[in-house]
Amino acid sequence: MTETSRTPLSLTAVEDIARTAHASQTDKAGRPYTEHLAAVAEGVRTHGGDEDQIAAAWLHDAVEDDALSDQWLAQAPLSPRTKAIVLALTKRPGEPPETYAARILETPGALLVKQADLAHNADPNRLATLDEPTRKRLTEKYARMRALLGLKAD
Repeated sequence: MTETSRTPLSLTAVEDIARTAHASQTDKAGRPYTEHLAAVAEGVRTHGGDEDQIAAAWLHDAVEDDALSDQWLAQAPLSPRTKAIVLALTKRPGEPPETYAARILETPGALLVKQADLAHNADPNRLATLDEPTRKRLTEKYARMRALLGLKAD
């Protein structure tokens, strides 16, 4: 069966897979990581993202965090566009931020997902729970990525 003849997973199924894959993970503040995924998916949805982008939002960290393998992604019944967005958002070891940002900008649909990811990561309420050095480092990191992507500060 070819990829084009397979029915893509529903958004509910993608959400379930992402929640299961990341179930044991927590964010830097000790919160369940799935809260971040839900916030990114909702951010994409509220800013007009389509189903491919929302699916990618649920899966945007799955390969990078080893929650799901790149082989799983390659074989999953997802649209080619969803897969491309997930791969664009997957940071590679030692990759310069400029290269990462360029890949996002070159991948149709990826910028909106990254924008929602950055918006949630840089949420002042979320950052407030972190120690000062971590908060400062992450604030600078997110600001630099927004600048590389041509996004205005939140």
